[in-house]
Amino acid sequence: MSSTKAPLLPDATRDLARFGAALRFEDIPGEAVAKIKLSLLDSLGCCLYGATLPWTRKVAELADAEQARPVATLIGLGRKTSPALAALVNGTSGHAFELDDIHKESIVHAGSIATPVALNLAEAKGGKVSGKELLTAMVAGYEIGHRVGNAATMSLFFRGFHPQGTSGAFVAAATAARMLDLDATQFQHALGMAGSQAGGLMAAQEGAMVKRFHSGRAAQSGVYAAQLASRGFTGILDALEAPYGGYLSTYSDKPNPPRLTDGLGKIWETLNVGYKPHASVTSIHSALDALSELMQEHKLKAGDIAKVETGLSPMTHVHCAWEYKAQGVTAAQMNLYYGMAVIALDGAAFTEQFREARLADPQILDFISRITAHVDPEIEKMGAPFRHASRVKITTRDGRIHEKLALHRRGSPENPLAPEEVIHKFRNVVAPCMDKPAAEKIIAAVDRFETLADIGEFMPQLGAAVHAPK
Repeated sequence: MSSTKAPLLPDATRDLARFGAALRFEDIPGEAVAKIKLSLLDSLGCCLYGATLPWTRKVAELADAEQARPVATLIGLGRKTSPALAALVNGTSGHAFELDDIHKESIVHAGSIATPVALNLAEAKGGKVSGKELLTAMVAGYEIGHRVGNAATMSLFFRGFHPQGTSGAFVAAATAARMLDLDATQFQHALGMAGSQAGGLMAAQEGAMVKRFHSGRAAQSGVYAAQLASRGFTGILDALEAPYGGYLSTYSDKPNPPRLTDGLGKIWETLNVGYKPHASVTSIHSALDALSELMQEHKLKAGDIAKVETGLSPMTHVHCAWEYKAQGVTAAQMNLYYGMAVIALDGAAFTEQFREARLADPQILDFISRITAHVDPEIEKMGAPFRHASRVKITTRDGRIHEKLALHRRGSPENPLAPEEVIHKFRNVVAPCMDKPAAEKIIAAVDRFETLADIGEFMPQLGAAVHAPK
């Protein structure tokens, strides 16, 4: 059946594989190197805090039960397992609290996948692996995985697939293939296997722990794909462009195949990654920012506000503006109403605001009753590049009306966090679970990461067990 139709973009899987296999550190622009180091630090903070959470610990217990040869570090957990199982656990912890980096067009959080895959396979290789080699593998994953997500378009999401578990599998396979020095043909087979392992359903956002697991499973799948390819195991050579049963033709109703290779090696998708100042789904961040700014500008407290009207893109409305119920941390982090309520009450939506004890707080539920959300026609007309935009309108109890249009969330490439703000975020994320001197050692090591002759000297700092937040 596949032979009766033309491929969506001839040789796209091959061309991406050739790019990834040939990529060298010297090919990567200096600004992209600086960016991937920030993503490495941000992702490590997510993994370290994520290691304290119950869903990560349950996955780690599963890995322990396998009794695999202990060669790869479980970040923040004080023990080791196999590279694939370590990627499963660390990928889960990296995505465990909605803090990981985000590439808007692809809707992929590459850091929580590429970071553990690269680190764990570097450990397993034996011998010395330099910081440059590891950063290069991560960039390969970022460039290829994000392009896959770009080509799948938001159609993949609207069909109910979670991009982290689907397009994220290509981040992992590309990172792993480059880390294992696969040749172009082996690399192509690894990408071909990643497509067959892609999975993850968006219904997980309404309370299930499995949403975090999608990231870990994608990371594990990428490790398996590259390891099998290195042994001569074959994948689908046209996995991305196949007209029947290919990744784009199956997962997306409206794919954009040229986005797979547009500007490959010249336009660096790594530079289009943003960071999260809030511990919640990215789509609501501009609304949180707008509410916070309005309250600060007009010196308002939660009790002063009678009504909040929130205009959103269709995607964000579907994704996040569903009736809030106190059914778990995941649901709270994915929900517009909960996020806006804690911003109004606490002035923050970070780790403390998403503790189980807060989820049914009467004050939060009361403020939620004052919030409404709708699709804003003007934002809808702006299209996909503005799907995170919001318009927030506050009516105070004394009748004043204040409104703000936020086109770009704080932390996006268009409205970026400064490097020192990302470092500040790392300190804040790990503060509840790690001593300050240990955190500062990690910051210093990442700052000079491209100079490390052997990342093995860095791993004990990551492997030390973190303590539970107080």
